[in-house]
Parts: sequence; structure tokens; C-alpha cells
Amino acid sequence: MKYFLSTFVFVFFANSFVQAQNKKITYIQFDVSASLTGNTERYESEDYPGQKNQDWFVPDGLGSKIGYGVQYKKWITLGIHSGVDWKWDDKLVAVPIYLNLGFHPKVGENTRLTAQAGYGKGFALGRGNLSGEYRKLRIGIGTDDFTIFIETAQYDIVLHNEESINSINLGVSILSFDY
Repeated sequence: MKYFLSTFVFVFFANSFVQAQNKKITYIQFDVSASLTGNTERYESEDYPGQKNQDWFVPDGLGSKIGYGVQYKKWITLGIHSGVDWKWDDKLVAVPIYLNLGFHPKVGENTRLTAQAGYGKGFALGRGNLSGEYRKLRIGIGTDDFTIFIETAQYDIVLHNEESINSINLGVSILSFDY
């Protein structure tokens, strides 16, 4: 908790210092994603003979996150993020609160690559005090304010006799650097 508090204080004071100089170094990021899982019913089902689902991956959840932080020349971002992840097969709704470090190098006139790493705490909703570490890694491609990404996320929450809940997510992200 001290880690998040110190990050929040850093972002607050950096924002106050920059606003006094009329420079904008903050950003807001909003993400929407769909979780995918391997199709366990890829072959013919006994319940429905003749029907096959040939897809390798099927949807397994939805997620949405928002974050606020500081940025340097739209190239490096550091912020605190939170949101909601809903995993259908695991019957889990979780809220991560994490520190997010991002790199957004320009590779073309209007194109940026994105690499982000997040680390924090995840809390399961409706399951008492069930919580654990949260980690994510993301890569994507887009413009200054819009990115399409793929990410892997992990909640170290013991649920259904498994040590952690993992997901692969596809999504879009909107960044506003001029906030």
C-alpha cells in the first residue's frame, strides 16, 4: 500500500509543479478488452452430434481499465491504473490497482509501438477478502491517441484449486496526453 501511496503522491506533486509552469505532462488512458481462452469443445460434442466449434480460441471475459499519470514527450508513461476484469469460466470479477510503466516509441510518421508493464494488487469482488498480486504485460501498435493491443494478465488469487488466474486479452486503448 505504501508503494501505491508514494506513486500517487509523486504523480500529484509532479502534476502540481508542471501546472505552475503551464506545461502539460499528464495523461489519461482508457482501455477496453476481451479475454480469450483455448476452445475445449473444439471437436464434436456428444450432446449435439454433427455440430463442431472449430475455433481455436473463444471469448472468456471482458475488461475495462482507466489510468492517470505523468508522461515525457508521449514516449514514456508512468501512472496508476485501475478497472474491472470479468472472467466467465472462472466466475471471477476482479479489480486490479496497479502501477503502469509504458514505452511508446514512434516508428513512423503517425505510428507508435506500445510496450507496457503493470504490477500491483488484485481484489476479487464478492469473495470476501480474496486478493493477490496482479501483473500484466502488453504490446500494441497505433497512433498518438489510439492503440490496438494484446496483453497477458495474471492474478495470484487462489480460486478453484488453481494458484493463479491467467488471461490473454485483445483490446483497444485511448490515450489523452493533453489532459
